Amino acid sequence: MGESPQTDAQGLAARRAAADAIDAVLANGRPLEEAMERLTRGLEDRDRALARMIASTVLRRLGTLRALVRSLLEKPLPASAARVDTLLFVGAAQIALMDVPDHAAVDTTVALAGEAPATAGFKGLVNAVLRRLVREGTKGLDALDPYLDVPEWLRDGWSAAYGGALAREIAMASRVEAPLDITAKADPALWAEKLGGRLLPTGSIRLTEAGNVTALPGFTEGAWWVQDAAAAIPARLIGAAPGMRIADLCAAPGGKTAQLAASGAEVTAVDRSGPRLKRLKQNLARLGLEAAIVEADATQWRPMRQYEQFDAVLLDAPCSATGTIRRHPDVAWTKRPADIASLVSLQARLIDRAADLVKPGGLLVYSTCSLELEEGERQVERLLANRPDYRIESIGPGEDGIAAEWLTPAGFLRTLPVHLPDPDPRQSGLDGFFAARLRKA
Repeated sequence: MGESPQTDAQGLAARRAAADAIDAVLANGRPLEEAMERLTRGLEDRDRALARMIASTVLRRLGTLRALVRSLLEKPLPASAARVDTLLFVGAAQIALMDVPDHAAVDTTVALAGEAPATAGFKGLVNAVLRRLVREGTKGLDALDPYLDVPEWLRDGWSAAYGGALAREIAMASRVEAPLDITAKADPALWAEKLGGRLLPTGSIRLTEAGNVTALPGFTEGAWWVQDAAAAIPARLIGAAPGMRIADLCAAPGGKTAQLAASGAEVTAVDRSGPRLKRLKQNLARLGLEAAIVEADATQWRPMRQYEQFDAVLLDAPCSATGTIRRHPDVAWTKRPADIASLVSLQARLIDRAADLVKPGGLLVYSTCSLELEEGERQVERLLANRPDYRIESIGPGEDGIAAEWLTPAGFLRTLPVHLPDPDPRQSGLDGFFAARLRKA
């Protein structure tokens, strides 16, 4: 049976939004979340989810899809036909990588090509290429080199940092969408059972079927929040307890603030972004947790005199986010080597300031969701070289459920997308995270 005109129109709107979001990322360097938020307003939930899934799949497998499409073209498209390329990626992703009816993928993509003068002349080509893909199938698609889906500069950096074999495994893991992890305010075993999830060794809960997160038991009453299992580790390294004064720098959107506040500690959350702090406030309100919230640049922030130094400071610094490509596939295509250099400079200023805020005998935990050594190990090595009053307080295997292979010889945490394997690739992996725990003399 054919779809109704209304359903066809809705399906077309979702795919148009996906194509526009892909162009926003690849041509203009916009974050995918920002583009999707703008482009899917007014769409029904189902179509919003479809648009997001198509755009994410294309960006996650961009190199694979580019190679696939080129193999089906008799000659390369002209440079002026970038939008046609995007539409072919949108159609090919649905046919080769998603559970979408082939006819819907072909028909809607051809319809999109006919919408604009710049692409209308390519309708026949789009139709022919996608029908050929349907006809010939996609055998051997997953055998294509996973490095196709990672920019060359990232591949080279990962190979230098982790060795060629492990770097290739990281690239392979980055092809698969990350699972959904949550942190429970209390009693994670109970909530794992209620939600039908799996309790991980670190105390996070991994859900097998998420669906609409806000409709799950415990969301409205504030029993838990969404947070990748690796992202939940740095706050746990502090050992927060009632009576401790803790500063959380660059705190928004507030997952780590919530962890610290749930321990009963007195938490000051600092971030320079007003809109992100508004979201942090909303999250804390839903969770029934409290923290002092300060809108300020953490590189220059000076607390009130009576709180000049803290028992512990957590700095989850702004970074390239290359450890989150499974979750945010646009990162691979929007970041450049120059961005790393700029972020390293900012991180150095932040960690230097954070080090001054810790009282004698207190803890500094520094973390980033980056796979780049410059943003992790080397940043901490620089601080230690300049601050003889700090020493590494090694993270030990088994602490907070941390596996030995997640630790470096120096005692730092270094999780990778290949860690925490599972027979089901959709249930495996961690965000790439770095964390160091330092003790002030």
